[in-house]
Amino acid sequence: MRKLAVRHILVIRFRRVGDSVLSMGLCHSLRQTFPHAQIDFVINEGIHTLYEHHPDVDRCITFNEEENHNPRLYLQKVWKTVHDTRYDIIIDMRTTVKTLWFSLFSRFRTPYRIGIKKSYGWGILSHRVDNHAKGTGNRLVQNNMLMDPLAEIAELKKANDFRLYVEEWRKEQFHQLMEEKGIDFSRPVILATPTARLEYKVLPAESMKEVLQKIIDNFDAQIIFNFAGKERDIALRYQHEMGDDPHIFTNIEAPSLPDLCALASNCHYFFGNEGGPRHIAQALNVPSFAIFPPNIKKSVWLPNEGERFAGISPDDFVPYEEQITKKMSYTERMALLTPQRIWAQLEPHLRGNIRK
Repeated sequence: MRKLAVRHILVIRFRRVGDSVLSMGLCHSLRQTFPHAQIDFVINEGIHTLYEHHPDVDRCITFNEEENHNPRLYLQKVWKTVHDTRYDIIIDMRTTVKTLWFSLFSRFRTPYRIGIKKSYGWGILSHRVDNHAKGTGNRLVQNNMLMDPLAEIAELKKANDFRLYVEEWRKEQFHQLMEEKGIDFSRPVILATPTARLEYKVLPAESMKEVLQKIIDNFDAQIIFNFAGKERDIALRYQHEMGDDPHIFTNIEAPSLPDLCALASNCHYFFGNEGGPRHIAQALNVPSFAIFPPNIKKSVWLPNEGERFAGISPDDFVPYEEQITKKMSYTERMALLTPQRIWAQLEPHLRGNIRK
């Protein structure tokens, strides 16, 4: 085994909430393997608030919209990042033409420049990892595979989950707010995402409302709708079309990502469309059940599927390859997720994770 004193590690993620939350598995693996190293995390501005007090991230390096879209500003910041700190390890979790500049600018300074094996990257990355081939596992496993070249210098300690953390004062503050808004914590409290930022990820409205009504009727559950931006009008419409049922709450909003974490951590369960809020719930160890739309593979995006974390996908009923072979339309594939099929899987999962 080669000897290398690892003092500084740079993890490049970018993208959106869900991707970054799943990255915490890799960051925790790096923390366990190199406990004395500084771990810096490159992320989009705004998302970084999730990691301000995270034990596996020492510093967030953020890029705002202008820096991301202005090539001159972007390259200046990349150069400054890798020359202000001499990194021993750079892990490029995206490995795009754009993110490769970090490794290119540090080619003679950083011995381990690791990324995904793609058609490019030769001569820039020191190690290219084929972690997206068929059968490599879920996204948590795939992310951790990017550590494999480091077995040359350390005994790898890979995490089998991903975690977020909420400050106790913030959690208690939100608990009080929820009580003030009418939540009774002696009854089940469910955080739900009936909508989503990307419309193609959303279960059709009538199906979603039918399932939500079944949850209310069978569990007397209080359902807090989570939404952001333009999703607000859709969530309010769902509430109205469900008869303004008092079990549904749209008056408890989380204005920031740390607030969303506090809200989720006070709930007994999560249900809804797959996306960032579901990843946050799982990272906080909140039992969850997600709707996976066509082309979003549950086998990839749902690590540790089992008694606590579950979901449903069109692939559960018609294998993905068969869907493609039969040239099924997106609508036909989504139609495989009927309210009856969802409830058949959701009801026992709810019963096993919350009190009636």
